[in-house]
Amino acid sequence: MKLAEALVLRADMKKQLNQLRNRLKRSAIVQEGDQPPEKPEALLHEVEEILQQYRQLMVRINRTNLESRLPDGRTLTEAMAERDVLDLQHSILSDLAATASERFDRYGRAEIRRLPTVDTAAIYRQLDRIARQRRELDTAIQATNWAVDLLE
Repeated sequence: MKLAEALVLRADMKKQLNQLRNRLKRSAIVQEGDQPPEKPEALLHEVEEILQQYRQLMVRINRTNLESRLPDGRTLTEAMAERDVLDLQHSILSDLAATASERFDRYGRAEIRRLPTVDTAAIYRQLDRIARQRRELDTAIQATNWAVDLLE
C-alpha cells in the first residue's frame, strides 16, 4: 500500500469514528420505556476495533514519514513541519496586511488620522512568495506520498 492510500484510509477511519460518535450520542439517552436505536455496547465495541486499527495505521504512517525523503533530501516529517510553519507565517502576515490595509473614514479635520506602520505592498509580495513556496512543497509531499510504500 502506498503512503497516500494509507492517508486516505486514515481519513475514512476518522469519518467512521465521528459517525459512530454521533450514533452513540443518539443511543446514550432514551425516554423511559423506549429502546435506544442501537445498542451502545455494540457501538463501543466497533469504536474500539476501529481505534485499534487506527493506532496501528498511525504508527506505520509516522514511521514512513520519518524514513521517507523528498527529492531535496528532507524527510516527509521535516517537510510537513515546514509546511505548517509556512501556513502559520502566511496566516500571521495575512492578518497584519488586512489590519494595515483597513481604511478609516474621517468625518472632520479634528479626527485623528490612522496610518499603517508597515509596508503593505511588501507584505503582500511576501504573502505571494510564501503561498508559492507552500504550493511547491505540498506538491513535492503529495508526489512522495504516492511514490513511497507504507512501512510495516
